[in-house]
Amino acid sequence: MGALAGKTALVTGGSRGIGRGIAERLGRDGARVAVHYGSNETAAKETVAAIEAAGGSAFAFGTELGVPGDAEAFWTEFDRHADGLDILVNNAGIGLYSQVGEVQEADYDRVFAVNVKAPFFIIQKGLARLRDGGRIINISSGVTRIAFPITIGYSMTKGALNVLTHTLAQDLGPRGITVNAVAPGIIETEMMDGIPEKQRAEMAGYSAFDRIGQPADVADIVAFVASDDARWITGQYIDATGGSVLGV
Repeated sequence: MGALAGKTALVTGGSRGIGRGIAERLGRDGARVAVHYGSNETAAKETVAAIEAAGGSAFAFGTELGVPGDAEAFWTEFDRHADGLDILVNNAGIGLYSQVGEVQEADYDRVFAVNVKAPFFIIQKGLARLRDGGRIINISSGVTRIAFPITIGYSMTKGALNVLTHTLAQDLGPRGITVNAVAPGIIETEMMDGIPEKQRAEMAGYSAFDRIGQPADVADIVAFVASDDARWITGQYIDATGGSVLGV
């Protein structure tokens, strides 16, 4: 039996990229995995099929985040499939790639709605479903540690998640619930498609290991934090950037 046997895990944005890697790893560890998706039902069903092919259990459900009433709709759909939750991974997010003078107000509002407001209210309205001794894992980013002016708006949203993480950890400690943030760096996902080889080499050079990270590099860390082995770790920002920009 896996380390998460008998547990129910939920991964927002779990149909692709890092989210899919996390969902598949939690499934291999024995959790029943809820794969949330925003719009790509096909990708979510493929993720569920991959988990089931590996001997796990999963289901998919879709709701849009960053719109009024999103948290209520989210939990209504989840409740159709499961009764209670042990592990919540807030992975869903969108990017914003503009320097401060170029950021448009509508884009600013949208990235905060999806990356900050949605997970906040998903957590708030999910606490009654999250069992004592559970796990909340927020997917942050290395850009909260490393200054990239072109990601300023996005970076701010992940910084807000970091504050949410350690504050909730203090608040939920009496219930035995741990709350941690895992912060990836550059990871090989669909977003990397089409990037020229020269630029990819430069990006790989940010890491102490001189390579671009893989979804599994992040998923394995999340799986550890979700497990009982990490029961004494809470309120932490866990750098999962492969040692990016350590020598600068």
